[in-house]
Parts: sequence; C-alpha cells; structure tokens
Amino acid sequence: MRNFTKTKRIVIKIGTNTLTKAGSIDTAYVGRIAKQIKAMLDTNRQVLIVTSGAIGMGAVQLKLKNSIKDTKLRQACAAIGQPMLMRAYRKAFSKYDVTIAQVLLTTEVLNNRKTYLNLKNAIEKLLNLGVIPVINENDCVSTEEIGSAFGDNDKLSALVASKADADLLIILSDIDALYDKDPRKNKDAKPISAVYEISPEIIKSSGGKGSTHATGGMKTKIEAAQIASNAGCRIVLANGRTPNVITKIIAGANIGTVFMPKRKLSNRCRWIINSRPTGTINIDPGAVKAIKNHKSLLPSGITSVKGSFQTGDVILINDIAKAVTNLDSSQLKAVAGKHSTEIKKILTPDTRPEVIIPEDIVFLDY
Repeated sequence: MRNFTKTKRIVIKIGTNTLTKAGSIDTAYVGRIAKQIKAMLDTNRQVLIVTSGAIGMGAVQLKLKNSIKDTKLRQACAAIGQPMLMRAYRKAFSKYDVTIAQVLLTTEVLNNRKTYLNLKNAIEKLLNLGVIPVINENDCVSTEEIGSAFGDNDKLSALVASKADADLLIILSDIDALYDKDPRKNKDAKPISAVYEISPEIIKSSGGKGSTHATGGMKTKIEAAQIASNAGCRIVLANGRTPNVITKIIAGANIGTVFMPKRKLSNRCRWIINSRPTGTINIDPGAVKAIKNHKSLLPSGITSVKGSFQTGDVILINDIAKAVTNLDSSQLKAVAGKHSTEIKKILTPDTRPEVIIPEDIVFLDY
C-alpha cells in the first residue's frame, strides 16, 4: 500500500497555501522541496511538478489583499505572478544543477485529442532529458472562469498523472489528511490512513473551496483521486509543511491519506473519460444492455440526441458512459431509431453501421 520502492514516475502538486508565507512565495520552502526532489532524481526517478500560486503572487505584487473574484483581474494577476513563480523554482533547482521547464495548460488542450497527444509527447521528451516540467493552469488565457476548470490544480495534477502514466501523485496541501468528519466542526474527527473506495458518503462530505487566493478544497482532492484511480495511480494527500514530507512519503511513512486505485484504463480510455462531453445521446434499455456486454452502439437504440458535436468528439451516453462518436450530431439525429441497413440510404454508402464501437466507450461507474 505504501511501498514506493518501485515507483519511477511521480507527480507532485503544491497548493497555493503551502507554497506561500505571509502572502508571498516562500523561497526557503521551495528550496527544501527542490532538495528532496533532487534526491529522487538521483535514484533514477522522474518528477513532474504541478504548481499553484501565480494568481497569489500577482495579487501581492499589485498589493491586493482581498479575495479577487473578477475573472479579468485574476487573469492579470496570473500573468504577473507566473514569471515570479517560475523564477523561484528556477533559482531553487539551479542550486542542484537541475533544469526545469514551464508548461501552461487549459482544458481545451486536454480535451482535444491532437493537442493532448502533442502535450504527452513533449512531456515524455522533457522527462527523458532529465528535465522537470513545472505545470500550471494557463489562467491568463483560460476561456473558463478561473478555478472552475481544475480547482486549484488538484484535478489538473491528477490529469497530468494520468496522461504521463505516473505511478504516484503526491498532493501537498494545508490539509493534513482525509478525515471521517469535518475536523473544523468535530473535535473527535479522525484522519483516514487509506481509502480503497471513494464512496458516495466520502464525496458528499468532502466540503467546499479553499481560502483567499486558492480555489481548492477536499472536494477537488477527492475528484483528483477519482481521476488518478482510472490510471492505476496511487495518491498521497499530506500536509506540505511536514518536514521532509516528500522523502518520508517515498520511504513509506504513514503520513496523510493514501488513495488506492481500482482499475487501470488504457491511455485512450483515460483521455475519453477525462474529456468534457460536447453533447449527449440517450439510448433505450436494450442498447444499454448491448454496450455493457461490449457490443457496438447501433442507431436503432438511440432515442434522442442533444447538443451540437462533430465526428470524433467525446459525448455522454445516458449519464452512464463517455464515448467517441463516429457520426456528428446532425447525422445522428437523421438516423436515430433507424435500422442499421437504413444508414447507407440516409447518409452515404460508405457510412459505418456502428455509431460507437466498444473500444471507444468508457463507463463512468465501475
């Protein structure tokens, strides 16, 4: 469970509250993190860092003390704070002759199959060169409300761990562990050492957002654990201010909470399940039974089509699965409920009879 001797690729996520001190980046802390990571590199491990803190750094530079809710102002703070953040990492790692690389992401990059694969290849090359990718959400150009996309980068770190085929994701936070009750309201709350299944009760009790410049919380960490679980990746959630926390975790110390994975999906299936669906198709009970038996989805089983999407997009099926469609929304509306033999007459002679093949269907509940 906590034996990480064979762990070779590790993603380390550092939250805003952990990274900062009195509102500014804690350079001494970054230095201690760099020292621990260098020790892992010396044992032939590969490390990726997912960092928060850019918005907070920019806010301090602009002397903004209150919580920033305006999206444009948060974008401006991110643009100011990001180079400050990278300067601190570069200075800390240069002491150990370790090269770092900046990687900024948006949900659009991860949802598009082509850019997703390009990103994966770039990160693989960086790791093979012995470089540490330092990854952050590209808040300055994000088309979504900042914080809603990745949740203080908790979910982003899990997506990175999934994409990079990491063995372990370490989330360093100001949260000590997952508790059986809310420790802020219950003095008798006890930390949970290991989680083997993320139950509905755990999801329901996971709480809300973080503090002034952070957007995370236990809820986003639980969501991150669910994402990493599909990659067969373990997660350790721990207090980032614990002395030598990374070294102790790798050594197997009983720190924080470890989340154990339940399944390991293929890389393509992980991309499907982690992509935002562009539309929804509803299917009848017979079609549901067929796809659960690893059969293709045929047009005769479709009862309705919602949204506008293209061939090759990820769509939702009855809120039970995500899948890649072979037909666009207009084509699906034209053939919904029709027999497979009618497709070629309605569309074109070379149109495939299968709307979705089994290999492109990933069930959400397992």
